[in-house]
Amino acid sequence: MLQGRNLASIYDNISRLQEQIAKTANRIGRDPDSVQLVAVSKTKPIEAIHEVLDAGITHIGENRVQEAKVKYDAIDRPATWHMVGHLQTNKIKQAIQFFDIIQSVDSLRLVGTIDQRSADLGTQKPILIQVNTSGNTSRFGIMPDQVKDFVAQASTYSNIQIKGLMTIGKFEPDPESVRPSFTMLRELRDDIAVQNLTNVDMGCLSMGMTNDFEVAIEEGANYIRIGRSIFGERN
Repeated sequence: MLQGRNLASIYDNISRLQEQIAKTANRIGRDPDSVQLVAVSKTKPIEAIHEVLDAGITHIGENRVQEAKVKYDAIDRPATWHMVGHLQTNKIKQAIQFFDIIQSVDSLRLVGTIDQRSADLGTQKPILIQVNTSGNTSRFGIMPDQVKDFVAQASTYSNIQIKGLMTIGKFEPDPESVRPSFTMLRELRDDIAVQNLTNVDMGCLSMGMTNDFEVAIEEGANYIRIGRSIFGERN
């Protein structure tokens, strides 16, 4: 079990985050409820996730399928599960059985396999398209100049629902240095949205983590993925 001190810190951390989210949203005229906090629980124990759920945060993000499945099976209350890490095609069959949304789709091969596995289950799987806005070729994600064509091709698969875009900004000490990445993602979203493609609604922008979520909110994020500020450093 977690120590009482750690339990209290999770509650306190979430409370502080919610205050920061509300303050940022109100400053720019946004409804704070339009920003969904996704608690990224990679390497954290099941007891910590229970405490997050008890605090009212019901969206849980995980990076690895096998680790997430163990936690999913052990959690005894409703939650929305987000796959936020790189997804290998050989993990898709298992992933789509319990993840509610896959945020990290970055290849047509992945789209095709998700589509096929979803058809086998008789469902449509919500996904986000991951965009490499940092310019770092070692990062996952579709390059910005290829995103529009990629979404157009992906939209032809009938067993997926493209809900928007996701990006991981540069890891920079100054959040302002990450703003161009978030601005780029928002502008890409807007350009794609006006095309009115089948199976595409572009309602979601997933961007912003512990160091830069306030800038992300200012640029239109409605999913922010927070781990360290809730749970502390990763184990």
